[in-house]
Amino acid sequence: MIYAAIAFFSLAAILGMLLLSYVLRDKETPKGIVFTHGPLAAIGIVLLIVYALGNTPSPVESIVLFIIAAAGGTILVWHDVKRKPIPKWLAVTHGLIAVTAFVFLLYFAFK
Repeated sequence: MIYAAIAFFSLAAILGMLLLSYVLRDKETPKGIVFTHGPLAAIGIVLLIVYALGNTPSPVESIVLFIIAAAGGTILVWHDVKRKPIPKWLAVTHGLIAVTAFVFLLYFAFK
């Protein structure tokens, strides 16, 4: 199950990098990608939580960081849907937190 979570997070990361490139260039984000990126990451979080409930040790640090990143992502989507300017600092911070969580998860899974 942890490998499925890694796969979902990998797909979400690829789409997230693409979305960040739009935000940093002040271009409108493709809504299909926006509304695919979030659910992929959410599925990854759910799989990770289910894994953690049935296994010890568990990647608690990754789960916490992914949830924080998801909160930031929710704010970004809200700005996007309301056609408000997307704060670049928040988009970059969201990505950095998610990447940190992903690195922790990879270390946990493959150590």
